[in-house]
Amino acid sequence: MRWEPVIGIEVHVELLTDSKMFCGCAVGFGAEPNTNVCPTCLGLPGALPVTNRAAIESIMAIGLALNCEVSPRSVFHRKNYFYADLPKNYQISQFDNPVCTGGYLDVEVEGASHRVGIERAHMEEDTGKSTHVGAGGRIHAAESTLLDFNRSGVPLVEIVSRPEIRSAEEARAYAQELRSVVVELGVSDARLEEGSMRFDANVSIRPQGSTDLGTKVEVKNMNSFRSLERAVEHEIARQIGLVDSGGKVVMETRHWDEEAGVTHSMRTKEGSSDYRYFVEPDLVPMVLDREWVRQIQETLPELPASRRERYRRDGLGDALAGVLAAADPALRHIYEDAVTVGADPKAAANWVTGDVIAWLRRRELDPIELQLDGAALAELVGMVGEGRISSSAAKDVLDGVLSGEGPPAEVAETRDLIQISDRASLETLVAEVLAANPKAVEGYRGGDEKVVGFLVGQVMRATQGKADPRMVDELLREQLLA
Repeated sequence: MRWEPVIGIEVHVELLTDSKMFCGCAVGFGAEPNTNVCPTCLGLPGALPVTNRAAIESIMAIGLALNCEVSPRSVFHRKNYFYADLPKNYQISQFDNPVCTGGYLDVEVEGASHRVGIERAHMEEDTGKSTHVGAGGRIHAAESTLLDFNRSGVPLVEIVSRPEIRSAEEARAYAQELRSVVVELGVSDARLEEGSMRFDANVSIRPQGSTDLGTKVEVKNMNSFRSLERAVEHEIARQIGLVDSGGKVVMETRHWDEEAGVTHSMRTKEGSSDYRYFVEPDLVPMVLDREWVRQIQETLPELPASRRERYRRDGLGDALAGVLAAADPALRHIYEDAVTVGADPKAAANWVTGDVIAWLRRRELDPIELQLDGAALAELVGMVGEGRISSSAAKDVLDGVLSGEGPPAEVAETRDLIQISDRASLETLVAEVLAANPKAVEGYRGGDEKVVGFLVGQVMRATQGKADPRMVDELLREQLLA
């Protein structure tokens, strides 16, 4: 029997607000443990929550960007469970009245677009952070556990997809596209390595052609896109192998072991009834009026999908458009400003996504620190196109510009990289090279085209690489045929 994977992704996004969801404690990564805390986020008796308006505006922006309906009335609930990093023994979350419902996100896999439905996006508070000491960081064999409540109460948006993803590759593409949207909105830095964006995957299988849903398994502990793809791939194979051998998939939560490349059972999967949801008595319902929603809608930036399509219209291929659309905003602005002043779009995009990014990585710098603007990039592209500098010399010119040595023309002059394009001078050099290489000349006239490359190389060597190779090739052929 052939099996079809059915996958849904739950994504948790920490918001970039100044303060926590229900108190005034600062939000920030890397502070000393248990320094950004107060009675409210520690769950001390008598402390009352107050809703963070900025966080609500952020989730509305996320929902609108994902084509969701923003609910006119939304309610907070208590999600009750007991764990060491949850000081109140309940989490303020949402149940049947989330902020956003019923959206979608289009993702591209191998050139084909697929629409993934969004079930809901709801607002909640994050838990504290547990660090299990010893035994590879696993709780069951740890010698001790350290608790840091700085993260407790940080605004958290949970985005739940419908079970409409059909492969591990598509799951990765969905997560990457969602991250691009969130980062573009500016509501989160969505840094996977810092835990400000986290994935849980619900994976099941069903017979090909069936519309029934199988028994789902939740997979946790995936801290990169690669981990997500590998974990989902493994879990699909595990379930198929289990069922094909006569076993039965049970609903449970499993832990992804990145090093071993396998999932391990953690606990039986809970249902909503296990959390005993009830309305949070310390918070009034939120009324999200249409005018407020309209104001948020008007602040939305151009989103990645729209930008990719615009770049395709610029003449960039799918791959290049995708890389550039996902690049840092500072890099995209350089590209767009260069095109605005007349640079060839494809050439400008290749410089930005290739040599500029490589230069930043070598020096471990942020794009915002670049000493390059669109006008300078357009000048560089133009100098190459006009034959004033060679492609290889242009890399040196770019290095000089990025190092603060001045605009491209000035750097090319200072570094003596201007290409020799004087026809009379090159004609003399070509004649000298031909005279010094009679066997090559004889070979060409005997039908050996390959010697042209050798002769071009001799002229380039004589000019220390400064001759315009196109003009050299043209002059060589003229004189060889004379």
